[in-house]
Amino acid sequence: MVLSSFHPACQNWFNAQFAAPTTAQVQAWPAIQAGRHTLISAPTGSGKTLAAFYAAIDSLVQRGINRQLGDGVQILYVSPLKALSNDIHKNLEIPLDGIAEQLFLAGEAPVDIRIAVRTGDTPSGERQKMARNPPQILVTTPESLYLLLTIASGRAMLSSVSTLIIDEIHAMLGDKRGSHLSLSIERLQRLVEQNSGQHLQRIGLSATQKPIDLVANYLVGNRASENGNTECEIVDSGFQREIGISLEVPGSPLTALMCNEVWEELYQRLVELIESHDTTLVFVNTRRLSERLALALSERLGESSVSSHHGSMSTDHRNTAEQQLKAGELKVLVATASMELGIDIGSVDLVVQFSSPKSIATFLQRVGRSGHSIHGTPKGILFPLTRDDLVEATALLQAVKQGQLDRIVMPEKPLDILAQQIVAEVSSLALGADGSDDGWDIVELYELFLHAYPYRDLSREEFDTIIQMLAEGYTTRRGRRGAHVHLDAINNRVRSRRGANLIALTNGGAIPDMFDYQVVLDPEDIVVGSVNEDFALEALTGDIFTLGTHAW
Repeated sequence: MVLSSFHPACQNWFNAQFAAPTTAQVQAWPAIQAGRHTLISAPTGSGKTLAAFYAAIDSLVQRGINRQLGDGVQILYVSPLKALSNDIHKNLEIPLDGIAEQLFLAGEAPVDIRIAVRTGDTPSGERQKMARNPPQILVTTPESLYLLLTIASGRAMLSSVSTLIIDEIHAMLGDKRGSHLSLSIERLQRLVEQNSGQHLQRIGLSATQKPIDLVANYLVGNRASENGNTECEIVDSGFQREIGISLEVPGSPLTALMCNEVWEELYQRLVELIESHDTTLVFVNTRRLSERLALALSERLGESSVSSHHGSMSTDHRNTAEQQLKAGELKVLVATASMELGIDIGSVDLVVQFSSPKSIATFLQRVGRSGHSIHGTPKGILFPLTRDDLVEATALLQAVKQGQLDRIVMPEKPLDILAQQIVAEVSSLALGADGSDDGWDIVELYELFLHAYPYRDLSREEFDTIIQMLAEGYTTRRGRRGAHVHLDAINNRVRSRRGANLIALTNGGAIPDMFDYQVVLDPEDIVVGSVNEDFALEALTGDIFTLGTHAW
């Protein structure tokens, strides 16, 4: 019955693919179709993404058939990882192609629904093509959303958004990246209201949320909770599912540090586990350990069966590893957090976690990569590496069995992030027809950012202090520097200075800025990956290091 409000083509494709909607889908679709903000909490592999997307896709199909599908982005999907963005792009094409086939069989006119991915890996040519001919569905990251909101072409592309989907929302709330995204959402809200006057519907997804009320407040912002009631439909089908987890220790006693003999025991046991399963995903907490494990396993299993996956590898290497794993060409992939969130990586039989991941939610997300389907059973093994690690790992497994989750601690009104977004918003204002820039009214600007939930307690005095700092800059021997805005105290307005927009674009985001050096294979001029600044400066001619399971 829940599909009865969908277009027949959408109904037919879904019924041909699935036996029945999941609990999360049954509860979420009516709320989304009614236009309400919706937060979906459901276990990994329970169809959360389709629960969010399918009602929105159906809306696009129905508007397209009625010739009411306008230009510009209609659905904006934000994910915390670039790899997840690429995966969603592929998974969306399957239902869209299936719906197009159903429309053809029914003799109805085709509906042109385009998808595009906009991340830091997107080539400049693709970005320009996107700006000229915007897709109806745009998949992006928080940082790329900020950049799009700060350039004219990006604002034009996003001005028609009606649905905002934030995946793995829990992964951003616990640090300043979440604060940064909340301000970008409010900037998007205002842009949409100004240009199309339509309501921006917000949909959040995650398997691990605690407390869920905090996540709901964050999703809808301070605007919707001024009366104390969060105007958000919470679809909570839990986070627990049948899961097989265990803890293994080597035969030798664990000490404060791992010796080579114990590492050899772990390698031998890991090889046994890999050979007894079709596909194994090994998670580690550092890039260095990822390379070490991948190199040791490739020596024992063969280079063609093993690959590593982390942020320092080049985009091509990461994509190749993901596709090889999905196609079943790899026996084992050794990864960091780059593979833990929601990525459809095909049939993985076993997840091995080396050392405690320091978080219950992170462990559940990583083990959930195995048996990643509605009826699959995740299987994970945790290997502690030290005595202290053993105590933490034991507590972690006990918490999982008791159904506990980490409590999210959200940063409250970080002012450095606010200053960055103020400069970005003020500098991105379109110039008037006569070339003048009247800037922002300070009261309106304050109220705009006050709607972001992390900044609900921001005082006007604190806001004015930030504006004053951005207007005055700082004094050096060569004069005043770092002033990014003009403050008109008489008319109570603020506008950008020359170069402020470039500063906002080149210094955006809340991820710590670590300079990396590219590793280029000579003379082929192939980018292998990157190494950290400290490593590059300390390395000497002739040094050998591992990157992408190879020694260089």
